[in-house]
Amino acid sequence: MNPATVNTAARPPRGIAFLLAALSALGPFSIDTYLPSFPAIGEALRATPLEVQQTLSAYLLPFAVMTLWHGAIADALGRRRVILAALALFALASLACAFATRIEHLWLLRAVQGISAGAGVVIGRAIVRDLFDGPPAQRLMAQITMMFALAPAIAPLIGGWLQTLFGWRSVFVFLTLMTALLALTCWRLLPETLPPERRQPLHPGYLVRSYRAVLSSPPFLFACAALSLNFGGFFLYVLSAPVFLMRHLGVAETGFLWLFGPSMSGLMSGAWVAGRLAGRLSLPRTILAGYAVMGSAALLNVGLHLALPPGLPWSVVPIFIYTFGMSLATPCLTLLALDPFPRQRGLAASCQTFLQAGFNGVVAALLAPLLWDSVLTLALGMAGMMLAGGTAAWLHRRGSQAAA
Repeated sequence: MNPATVNTAARPPRGIAFLLAALSALGPFSIDTYLPSFPAIGEALRATPLEVQQTLSAYLLPFAVMTLWHGAIADALGRRRVILAALALFALASLACAFATRIEHLWLLRAVQGISAGAGVVIGRAIVRDLFDGPPAQRLMAQITMMFALAPAIAPLIGGWLQTLFGWRSVFVFLTLMTALLALTCWRLLPETLPPERRQPLHPGYLVRSYRAVLSSPPFLFACAALSLNFGGFFLYVLSAPVFLMRHLGVAETGFLWLFGPSMSGLMSGAWVAGRLAGRLSLPRTILAGYAVMGSAALLNVGLHLALPPGLPWSVVPIFIYTFGMSLATPCLTLLALDPFPRQRGLAASCQTFLQAGFNGVVAALLAPLLWDSVLTLALGMAGMMLAGGTAAWLHRRGSQAAA
């Protein structure tokens, strides 16, 4: 395919959903693939479990800060070249991680990975809005979400087998090769969706005004809060996976499918339903349905772990239901967050991802270690974040009705 600028009024290039999903999946792969290697990394680098856990925080916090800029840079320079540069940096950092000899080296290199990994998810959302509006945008976002859902399920399985067969350093070699292949594919197939006449300057005055407008918009902030809190209820389990699976449920290093299999199924099926409902059910009603499912899952999760000891399969069934509801609501909330800023879609997508990644960093650094000592506290954490997310979505809806 010729990488020249596409006509945004035309149909999107074939395979664009798969490519955008792969770009968005780079972040989850860089988190989930090395989770089964935590004990081996601690032993090899003479680090405590908490020090190994902080490699997640070292990744997530720079990820959050840099996502604030990916979109603005892509609004000025175009989508394609920014993605290619970010992929090259991520591949180099991943290769260096494979040769780390101290935990401090891994902290630093994970931070470099975090700086570059967010470009795909931020710019991918902007590309969706470059191409489509309304129900077609919801369908494309749902397709991306459905394919993206494979990443959290596949990544720890690959990581577990690599750890078993070749050791923890092979995980980062795999990330290097995967990113290099993705960069080559983007170089050949990814079109430029932002023509020069629609680009925005990187002028400090313009950026200050634009960031202030986006980050002071109550509808935007409420939609982002709902997205962040909804995902936090699930991400809590991702971050706690080694403890939740290996300690509480007695699962081996290669058995992470017990968590990520149901999660993947819920995410994919919820996104599929969201795509089918596009144009048939309004965004607010689809979001309401998503929260009804998430609320049922959270109640079931708490009730099961009040009544029963940790065990399979009942400890993971509520996670499937929760991720189904979360994935049903996510495409709609994402579009509602970006819609008020048609001329700064990249910048708005940056701010959205920044807020979500920043919250993920808080969950990684504070909430997950605080709650992972028992399955009941994890269930209560999911329920609390779902309630807070539902409140934010209700405030967004209320504000939109008042403005209308």
